[in-house]
Amino acid sequence: MSVVSGVSAAYVGAGTARAQSNENGDAAAIELVDPKVFRVCDDPHNLPFSNEAGEGFENKIATLLAGKLQKPVAYTFYPNTTGFVRNTLNAFRCDVVMGIPQGDDIVQGTNPYYRTAYTLVSKKGSGLDKVETLEDPLLKGKHIGIIAGTPPSTNLATNGLIANAKPYPLVVDTRYDAPTLDMIEDLKKGTIDIAVLWGPIAGYLAKKSETPLVVVPLIKETSGPKMVYRIGMGVRHSDQNWKRDLNKLIAENQGEINKILTDYGVPLLDENNQPLTR
Repeated sequence: MSVVSGVSAAYVGAGTARAQSNENGDAAAIELVDPKVFRVCDDPHNLPFSNEAGEGFENKIATLLAGKLQKPVAYTFYPNTTGFVRNTLNAFRCDVVMGIPQGDDIVQGTNPYYRTAYTLVSKKGSGLDKVETLEDPLLKGKHIGIIAGTPPSTNLATNGLIANAKPYPLVVDTRYDAPTLDMIEDLKKGTIDIAVLWGPIAGYLAKKSETPLVVVPLIKETSGPKMVYRIGMGVRHSDQNWKRDLNKLIAENQGEINKILTDYGVPLLDENNQPLTR
């Protein structure tokens, strides 16, 4: 893909939008590619988060917020790989990334709209479905699925669990590969005994599984990197008014956002790491 031509066209479009918004005296709209459209950057093949058919929870939340603003939703789809932000948000092809961990400075983050964690996923009745931490002696000698390079990998190593771990790739082109689906299939087949997986994916796949699966957030680790994250939306660093608009939308519609997330099985946590219900 040629980035140069796309960026040039995007800047022309952004300039037009700025001119229109200045004429209308709308300060917030100055920052937007098109002030009349809720323009989203997202992955076209990345359920439960998003897809081109609008079936992910990020799609549903975008539709909710756009409706509150009385705007249509338009997407710029790009695989969630290296260059995603550069080729979408920062190329002025869209105005918001729907899911960004708090503290990720590649974009400017809004206030978080959910808090969740990495999880353990096991088959119900397996004997491992009560395990709550990677420090549990029951995991010794077990085959553990892990997305390589994610924070729980450090704790697997610390607890001597790497030797029997099965790694799955972290960075893939979601048009062709689905390592998280592969991991859950391996769990159901018995190729691995337990899986360590990002909560929103774990909850969604467990909810869809015909084999009963138990999802336990990793909130009791006593060492290693953090397992719990706040997730917000991402905008350009220059877009202060737009960020404030999104913060207001999040605050005013948190209940409806939570309902969408829980419908998708996302294990929501409050600030005390207690499960959050609707």
